[in-house]
Amino acid sequence: MDVEQARFNMVEQQIRPWDVLDQDVLDLLRELRREDFVPEEHRSLAFSDIEIPLGHGEVMLSPKFEATIVQEVGVKAGDRVLEVGTGSGFTTALLARMAHRGLVRSVDIVPEFVARAGAILKQYGVNNVVLEVGDAAQGWSQGGPYDIIVLTGSVPVLPAAFLASLKVGGRLFAVVGEAPVMEAQLVTRVAEDAYRTTNLFETVIPPLKNAMQPQRFVF
Repeated sequence: MDVEQARFNMVEQQIRPWDVLDQDVLDLLRELRREDFVPEEHRSLAFSDIEIPLGHGEVMLSPKFEATIVQEVGVKAGDRVLEVGTGSGFTTALLARMAHRGLVRSVDIVPEFVARAGAILKQYGVNNVVLEVGDAAQGWSQGGPYDIIVLTGSVPVLPAAFLASLKVGGRLFAVVGEAPVMEAQLVTRVAEDAYRTTNLFETVIPPLKNAMQPQRFVF
């Protein structure tokens, strides 16, 4: 496989047509070696438009989905970022590069993911990331408040704890709902007690482990 041609095709044939047009994001996707973050047994799929198994029932999101997250939250240099669900560490790396004078705190419930992502990020010299093992599916107040919060797995309902951890002007990306109906949303905290939610697109991605469940009526 011509790796660089495959990387070029990923950007031009998958990501750009999905309306990811931020040049900084596109340049970063050409620079970061996505294949290094993919499990060795699936490396040949690194540039495919699919979710890649990571083990423990989790997946690496598709390239266009990862790129969309980074574009939509609009990370700026110096931002403080919370990522819930480290997974492969690739989205972590994208967020860290965009926030290069800020800090990304990334939490995952699977210790193996945290250890592997940490090793890869170290190889890349990404030193503005704090990786933690923990269950952050219903909120993570440590290190907050945050300019950006990204949930890389879906949640049936969005916990209020995440909204409370946003700075005024801060933005949160989450996929909310239950299969087969989920909505990718961008939530902006416009004032101390006010939020604006923008529905971006319909999708289905695996849920965060231990995600908050909606109250259900029992008859």
